[in-house]
Amino acid sequence: MARRPDSNADHAAADPPRDRAGRDRAARPVPISWRRNLYALWAAQTLAIMAFSLRVPFLPLYLEELGTVSDDAQALWSGAINAGGALVMALSAPFWGAISDRYGRKPMVLRAMLAAMVTIGLMGLATAPWHLLALRFVEGAFTGTVTASTALVAAGTPRERAGYALGMIQTAVFSGASLGPLFGGVLADQIGYRPTFAVASAMMAAAAVVVLFFVRERFVPAPRPAGARRGVRATFDVLAGRVLLTVVLAMLVIRMAASATQPILPLYVERLPKVGWASDATLAGLILGVAGLTSALSSVALGRLGDRRGHRQVLLWSAAGAGLLYLPMAVVGQAWHLLALQALFGIAAGGLIPSANAMAAGATTPERRGVVFGLLAGSASLGGFIGPIAGSGLAATVGYGAAFAAAGVALLLLAAAIALLMNPAGPPRPAPAVVTPAAPGKRGADR
Repeated sequence: MARRPDSNADHAAADPPRDRAGRDRAARPVPISWRRNLYALWAAQTLAIMAFSLRVPFLPLYLEELGTVSDDAQALWSGAINAGGALVMALSAPFWGAISDRYGRKPMVLRAMLAAMVTIGLMGLATAPWHLLALRFVEGAFTGTVTASTALVAAGTPRERAGYALGMIQTAVFSGASLGPLFGGVLADQIGYRPTFAVASAMMAAAAVVVLFFVRERFVPAPRPAGARRGVRATFDVLAGRVLLTVVLAMLVIRMAASATQPILPLYVERLPKVGWASDATLAGLILGVAGLTSALSSVALGRLGDRRGHRQVLLWSAAGAGLLYLPMAVVGQAWHLLALQALFGIAAGGLIPSANAMAAGATTPERRGVVFGLLAGSASLGGFIGPIAGSGLAATVGYGAAFAAAGVALLLLAAAIALLMNPAGPPRPAPAVVTPAAPGKRGADR
């Protein structure tokens, strides 16, 4: 028997249920939880940074296996490999930031992680030092997981929670930087250098899977205001404010100071009195890891403090504290002295990047955040290019302690610049609030 066209079932299918305002419930988008995205990105970034940093404690020693014999040559090659990728990233990061403003941030996170999975895996197959250098160039051009994740979090987090959210992302970075060298040193001792690269590549693949299935983004490109500039002129417009200029300088100095000592630290540890229970690779991983651990613990707390008291103050005192703690590392006489100073340094370092990112987000409208964080990444990468070259050069010509002393002076000069150039009242608040793309005008889609 034929059903009547006006039966209840057909009427229900043709006229879906509506809410009290008369809107179609089925047509309304499902709200995106900024907290869910934040925690998923935290897990993915922890895996990704662990994968990147597994190689840190044994890279100079891996170069010896590839035919680099002298310590000075290992230091110079290690510095060039670290600097090469950073130089390319300094050029490519603003480009990827602009692309994210047009096509979305989640695709940029996936692009960066998948590219890193390939390059890290190929590093385990290298047979000459220049192979590592070439792969670092490719890695610098196509990766940038921290920048992409930071832009995604900043675009979808309520403004009053920006310090906390960006502190969480930085906690992931520090956690990965803490655990990665520690496990990397142990894995290098247990299974060898080349298999450790394969483990790192698999970890990067796992991070990409987390982002693919657990991070949601409903991206709608912001309309371009009438008369808005494009290209290079638009980039200079973004940097017109004193706050952003100072934050860009801060990112350059922070990365330069950190990267100046990283490639030479395993060789520096090798010259210090030995600890009986640990090899040089394991001890270097522990020293690098403890700074990451204490930074991970302090970054969220300092991010919350910045939300309450102002991020400028946190950035200023963190830079001063980090600089003062770097100076005595130049003259340590025991490995445990370096370990203790690195642990204290990590507490101060936990407030540097989250505060700088929060200030940049607070001084920028949402539609420009991709470009801004791309510029910050480019500035940091430029520091990552200058730092290893300067640190390795100082280590080879003056001594290993000179690199630590120079990094400390650079951070103290940064603190002075922040005190002089930034308005003590804090960055101006932009007119539009930071909102989730799925629910314009609301303070948070999961509230």
